[in-house]
Amino acid sequence: MYTKSDLLSQLEALRIPRDRVVLMHSSLRLVGQIEGGAKTLLDALIEHFTAEGGLFCVPTHTWANLSKDIVLDVNDPHTCLGAFSDFALADGRGVRSENPTHYMVVFGDREKADAFVAGEIDVISGTAPESCYGKLYEMGGYVLLVGVSHARNTYLHAVDEMLHLPNRITEDTTEVKIKRASGEVVTRCVKRHSCSFTNDISARFPQFETAFRYHGAITDGHLGDAPVQACDARIMKQVMETIFSRADRDPLSDEAALSPIWYVKK
Repeated sequence: MYTKSDLLSQLEALRIPRDRVVLMHSSLRLVGQIEGGAKTLLDALIEHFTAEGGLFCVPTHTWANLSKDIVLDVNDPHTCLGAFSDFALADGRGVRSENPTHYMVVFGDREKADAFVAGEIDVISGTAPESCYGKLYEMGGYVLLVGVSHARNTYLHAVDEMLHLPNRITEDTTEVKIKRASGEVVTRCVKRHSCSFTNDISARFPQFETAFRYHGAITDGHLGDAPVQACDARIMKQVMETIFSRADRDPLSDEAALSPIWYVKK
């Protein structure tokens, strides 16, 4: 049984600067037994990552609602990502963005959080460079993978868009409806993630891990029982840019390991 003090010690060991933006993808089940449950875990994460002016973010995606009349209802406490995302969203201390498909709840200084999520309702895609996912790069943030692999690293979709990679996003747009906190329903047009050679390109994102590690993008640790990768957003983008500039084909076009010549230092 882990206490809040145990969790804070594990977070401290990751050595992530506490004035940055941290986005966490997680498996609550793999964290294990915590005294006080999910509330203690969320309290520890907020306390640690916002104490020196940082922001702590939990993804609360609704892309699974694309076939429904309302894709995002800001007052709906359910997400398509699991128990911890639902819990963080219902907590009430965070600021909710209005990204139609990839929105998040942001904890920390209210003014900073409001500025971070500003404009999300108008993004052309869920992970557009001008979205919170692009701001994660601009602000020198980190992605925290707790008990999950890079297949859950949504930020890498944003890197795809920042690098203008082909075969990653639709040319056409889909009309979606968003129900705001006031009850007003607005319509927006968004592009969707799409790839011709696989139904889920994110399932191949773990192929980047070896390259990320080679370039020092990842710090390993634990949160409860769960293995943790603390990933530097800027280094991950730099590594992917190197890979795509050197590769003679789309490096994710099959499930083979990446060729080292695409990422080793020359």
